[in-house]
Amino acid sequence: QVQLVESGGGLVQAGGSLRLSCTASGRTFSSYFMGWFRQAPGKEREFVAAISWRGGSTYYADSVKGRFTISRDNAKNTVYLQMHSLKPEDTAVYYCAADLSSSDYDRLSGYDYWGQGTQVTVSS
Repeated sequence: QVQLVESGGGLVQAGGSLRLSCTASGRTFSSYFMGWFRQAPGKEREFVAAISWRGGSTYYADSVKGRFTISRDNAKNTVYLQMHSLKPEDTAVYYCAADLSSSDYDRLSGYDYWGQGTQVTVSS
């Protein structure tokens, strides 16, 4: 098993930047394919970005492509989500997720482990 803890959320003005972190404990971090999802009030949780085990491959939702960057540091058991040019519509609780497999990496069902989430609020 793996336990995930997100941090780095907060309040930022439109056009600003934030970096989210997700630190894992438990089983070897490099064994996990990692993803970021978000859930806005009244909406379903949606895929944001994912990264392969060694970071060689990354995947993004169209809505964040070119503005967000996912990365990982396996030595620190941490995955990051760097967010630039933030928009009010990026306001959501952001969750990191982990799975041993990359199947369905853009679906909720593709991940067995989830963090508790961190709030990101973008003001206009």
